[in-house]
Formats: sequence, C-alpha cells, structure tokens
Amino acid sequence: MSTFKKAILQLHVFVFLAGLTGPLGYLIQLNGILLVFYRMLITSLILWGLYLIRKNNHQYPTKIKLQLLGIGGIIAMHWVCFYASIKLANISIALVCFSSTSLFSSIIEPLSRKFKIQIQEILIGLLCLVGILLIFHFDSKFRTGIVIGLFSAFFAAIFSIINKRITNHVDVNTIQTYEMTGGVLFLVPFVFIMSAMNHFNPILVTPTSMDWVWLLILAIGCTVISNHLMLSALKHISAFTLNVTLNLEPVYGIILAFVLFKEQKQLGASFYIGFLLILLSVIIQMYRIIKQHQLKTIGEQV
Repeated sequence: MSTFKKAILQLHVFVFLAGLTGPLGYLIQLNGILLVFYRMLITSLILWGLYLIRKNNHQYPTKIKLQLLGIGGIIAMHWVCFYASIKLANISIALVCFSSTSLFSSIIEPLSRKFKIQIQEILIGLLCLVGILLIFHFDSKFRTGIVIGLFSAFFAAIFSIINKRITNHVDVNTIQTYEMTGGVLFLVPFVFIMSAMNHFNPILVTPTSMDWVWLLILAIGCTVISNHLMLSALKHISAFTLNVTLNLEPVYGIILAFVLFKEQKQLGASFYIGFLLILLSVIIQMYRIIKQHQLKTIGEQV
C-alpha cells in the first residue's frame, strides 16, 4: 500500500472513531467542561504511561513543548464547545455544525501560510455553510447550540492547521502527550471554579460509574488511537483535506444518533437538504484530491 493510500485509510478510520464521540458525549451526564476535563485527564495519563514505557529519546526545545501545551488549550476549547452544542441542541446538529471546519480552514490556512486562497476550496466551504444555514432556520430552539457548534469548528480549524506544521518535525507521540496535558492544565481553573460554585461537592463534579465507562472508551478509542491515526495521516495530507474529510463525521455520528436515540423525530426537511449539501461538498473535495494525486503521479512518471 502506498504512503498516500495508507494516509487516506488512517484518516477515514480516524473519522469513524471521531463520529462516535457525539453519541458518547450524549450518554455522559457531565457538562461540557467537566466532560472534556476528564476525557483529557484520562488520555494524558495513558499517554504519559506509554511515553515513559517507550523511553522516547526525542529531545525538543522548551519552546516547542510550550507550543504543544498551548495547542492543547485550543483543542480543549474545541471539545468544550462541541459537547456544549450537543447538550444545547442534539448530536446531529452539533456534528453538522462541525462540518463548517472546512470553510474556516480554507480561509485561515492560506492566510497563515501566506499563499493564495483557492477559490474552489472557498466555494466548497460555502456549500457547507449554505447547508448549515438551512438547518439554522428550521428550528429556533437549536440556534444557541448551532452558534456554539460553529465556534467548535473554528477552533478545530485552527488547531489542525497548527498541527499540520508541527507534525513535520515533532513525533506523533510527543504531540499527543503534550497537547492532552495542555488541555488539562487549561481546564483546571474552570473545574476549580465550578467545584467552588458547587461547594466542592464531589457528587456534582465527579462522573457516575457509567460515565467512567463511556469516558474510558472516549479516551482510549476516540482520543488516543484516533488522534494517533489523524496525526500520522497529517504527515502526508493537507489540513484542508483533513477538515473536509472530517465532514464525514456527521454521517457516522448522525446514523448512530438516529439508530440509538431516534433523533430523526426532532428533525425537519430543511435539515436533510442541508445535510445533503454538506455531503456533496465532501464528495466534490475527495474527487479533487484523487484527481490532483493522479496528475502528480503522472507528472512524476514523465
């Protein structure tokens, strides 16, 4: 299997695992901040254990480590907004809003790297946006969840673009370990404030026994394993390709939401029209990626 095909396969397995995060977040009774704090705490403990067992010999400057910790804070904000969107709206709405990540990345990535914005990428991103706008207007009670879901997509675009740069000179295990640790450190003050507001009552800020089960699945399967696949794939694909392919996450997540939680009863015709437009944007971009790769391969052979 070629490096490119392996990266695409890793990307799609990552997206499938990412699609499970919505239903799992719905099942966990904690609010967004506590949910993300425990998810990142469990993940960072696992990663530090693996990091020490592997006896990682890579030595990186303090500046790089601080950057990774900072990115972890951005990831934490992305996840907090994502789960808040689920709690305020539902799984399907939060996942569809997440699809606008491609629109944000199509604008932010060229500006950050000082190269020309691709009109085709903007148009594909706008197609996603039209789909989201259709969903936004179908039921006013979901609008707060939609707005917060868009913030989640914005933060996702930022951290994926920064990660794209870092994967070129930092190993995946180090990135994961320091980013998850950074997320925990970022959330500690918020958790402390919430605990104080609840008079440090552990019942109000501690997961239930079933919450721990879902959190472990979320941490191991949907974070440690899936993020390793994502960061490995980013070594060979662009951040925009990652974010557009991530638009398949709603497909997996919404199917699960329909099967497990019967969310289709809450959704109207405009939701499905918007969802189809988003799915169309994914198909168009994947076609562009394949064609570009084929032309590059032909050029190298010539």
